[in-house]
Amino acid sequence: MEIDQWRRDYLRGGLQRSDLAEDPISQFRAWLEEVVKADISDPSAVCLSTADASGQPSQRIVLLKGFGEHGFVFYTNLKSQKAWDITANPKVSLLFPWHFLERQVIVRGTAELLSDAEADAYFSSRPRDSQIAAWASHQSDAIVSRKLLEENFEACRQRFDGQDVPRPEFWGGYRVQPHAVEFWQGRASRLHDRFVYRALDGGEWQIERLSP
Repeated sequence: MEIDQWRRDYLRGGLQRSDLAEDPISQFRAWLEEVVKADISDPSAVCLSTADASGQPSQRIVLLKGFGEHGFVFYTNLKSQKAWDITANPKVSLLFPWHFLERQVIVRGTAELLSDAEADAYFSSRPRDSQIAAWASHQSDAIVSRKLLEENFEACRQRFDGQDVPRPEFWGGYRVQPHAVEFWQGRASRLHDRFVYRALDGGEWQIERLSP
């Protein structure tokens, strides 16, 4: 297969300091809008990296469900591996791998649990089958078969027949408050453009160009 010879040059464009917004959220919004316009599947998909108490890292894809000046939001089972990791070590990283635009965004920050009110509001907006699935799956636990999972789902469907599905107490969300956000644009000959926003006291951001 000669995988060590697989390579291509990145030629879609560059990134200059003058191109950047003064804060990372505005810059992220601008890039996300371009991703959406490109009509790519799952534009909000992001790789979440956590580490447990021993320092063992884990990664998985989640969907971004909100962002703003206070951070980046995702939802999950609060008894999942990612939730246990965050309880032990709230420092996390998010990677948006927008390869089709030859771009990446990396967020480094601290995850904090969302309020019950925020979790309730989002849970109520989910499709009914997704709400039922939250009850049926004990995320990250071992399970003997797919059949058992489907039986759990059907039992929960019957349990909530004719009524609203409440949010399980073990299901909620997190907001990642960033202290650094990096924007990466591929360039020819591996001379990529990289800029990182670093949080300063008072809500200001310092922008630095990094070597590729």
